[in-house]
Amino acid sequence: MRKSRLGLATAAAIASLVLAGCGGSSSGGKPSANNNSSSPASASGKVGVILPDATTSPRWESNDRPLLKAAFDAAGLGSDIQNANGDKSKFATICDSMINEGVKVLAIVNLDSETGAACLKKAQQAGIQTIDYDRLTLGGGASYYVSFDNVQVGKLMGQGLETCLNKMGKTSGVRVVMIDGDPTDNNAALFKQGYKAALQPMFASGKYKLVGDQTGKWDATIAGTAFEQLYTANGGKIDGVVSANDTMAGGIIARLKANKLNGKVPVTGQDASIPGLQAILSGDQCVSIFKDIKKEADATAAVAKALIAGQTPGSDLVNGTVRDTVLNKDVKSALQVPEAIFQNNVEDVVTAGYWKASQICTGSYAALCTKYGVK
Repeated sequence: MRKSRLGLATAAAIASLVLAGCGGSSSGGKPSANNNSSSPASASGKVGVILPDATTSPRWESNDRPLLKAAFDAAGLGSDIQNANGDKSKFATICDSMINEGVKVLAIVNLDSETGAACLKKAQQAGIQTIDYDRLTLGGGASYYVSFDNVQVGKLMGQGLETCLNKMGKTSGVRVVMIDGDPTDNNAALFKQGYKAALQPMFASGKYKLVGDQTGKWDATIAGTAFEQLYTANGGKIDGVVSANDTMAGGIIARLKANKLNGKVPVTGQDASIPGLQAILSGDQCVSIFKDIKKEADATAAVAKALIAGQTPGSDLVNGTVRDTVLNKDVKSALQVPEAIFQNNVEDVVTAGYWKASQICTGSYAALCTKYGVK
């Protein structure tokens, strides 16, 4: 992912913005050509960012907050980054406060599309440009969407599960369950679209059978309980688990450990969290999808910089569209490229600066880091 053309283009866009002053559509979220172009002029102003919580994934506070702050600083922009802590009322209060303080651009990660759309519409009525960050707000009408190709994220999960099953020699008669993300999150639907598409040939051939599909709502406990119910309903006969993120994977792995099946039933994840990476090193989790949030943060700062300068972000940055199925409208999007992380490339996450090896390679994981070249 870090070597992708998109990542290089985004980095170039950020560099040009700092030096300067401080297409087709797809319902699944895939990049497509876009002919916009511009050279953003010097601009200054404050960007407001509302993060959703600190529990569904550690990324929001550990990664997104500091990386967004650094990206805005590098672009010469002020920032006000706050977290709604999973509270819709608090989300609305923060939104009103940022509008009243006169932010030039408001970027949000919605808690659900209804409250997110209400916030975006208030901002738009106040003349504030808006960005959906990471998660599209259906019906919100954001000016731009900055995220990853989320259908591709899901495809990598499905492909990763198949890779791990193949390594175990499980190629037929495979019983699979899916533990999906929160149904109020549009990304969860895109992830599911991706992993179902990736596994469909195996389902169609009869080599794999889907024996359960429930939501884990981005929560380890809920996901663990959902898995336990499916495990019991199937008489303990489950061969692979698609878990839509690392947090939920942790809850599922805990149930597998209780049944002495950890490492024997491959589990997917997403976010390249420290617990997720450690579980990959130990063999308890087979894959996590790494989304290099620095690229997402840098792209957000670049889009905000251009908007404040009264410019249209160029096609080197805004590389496609994603469909808002409520408004039946294509939202201009800057989509980054994800990467599947297995035992042999955990080091990629360290090389990207996402985590330090010292954060991952603690206690018993130190020897595993040595074994798999994490340094």
